[in-house]
Amino acid sequence: MEEGKVDYLLVPIGLFLLALYHVWLLFTIVKDPKRTVIGINAESRHQWVLCMMADPLKNGVLAVQTIRNNIMASTLLATTAITLSSLISVFVSSSASDSENALVYGNTTPLISSIKYFAILLCFLLAFLCNVQSIRYYAHVSFLVTVPTSQGNKDSMDYVARNLNRGSFFWSLGLRAFYFSFPLFLWTFGPIPMFLCCCIMSFILYFLDTTTSFTQLLHTHSTRK
Repeated sequence: MEEGKVDYLLVPIGLFLLALYHVWLLFTIVKDPKRTVIGINAESRHQWVLCMMADPLKNGVLAVQTIRNNIMASTLLATTAITLSSLISVFVSSSASDSENALVYGNTTPLISSIKYFAILLCFLLAFLCNVQSIRYYAHVSFLVTVPTSQGNKDSMDYVARNLNRGSFFWSLGLRAFYFSFPLFLWTFGPIPMFLCCCIMSFILYFLDTTTSFTQLLHTHSTRK
């Protein structure tokens, strides 16, 4: 196969593997959430909100401090994402007239190079937006979780828990955007490193996103208590 056409084969296959894995993960979260770390964490946060709002005057400080730590984590990722986006924009504008890199095996035309950098930039911008939305939900929850009038009101507690989980889901999406940037970054060195990164990342993410029977049993006992 010609060197310039390798990108048209390996890059779509690598992206398809990652997309296929995340479709399976989304289906599993909806159908069997306890099989995934995201599902178990969502249920744990729901239980945490119920515990904190059972006595908001007593647990208010602890709840706000915990949410503040999440806001700081989201702020760090959002700052990192927008900084990397700016650096990529500066790099693209400064290297627009550079010659082709002989070390890269694959398509090195200006069009493909522009697509590579644009895809990486899009990932970081998406990560920034998701983390900003995460901060928005966390800040909203920090007010709701300490409202004394919500004590004993199951509907209010469920509403706060849903907003907390939404903030966490946006944080997870922002983190996934960072994950997607790794194979796209390696694409700048050729389609083969990008394809290998997609395969390895799908394998690693499977073990990071799924739970074992022991973890599920431990979570079930802890929520019962």
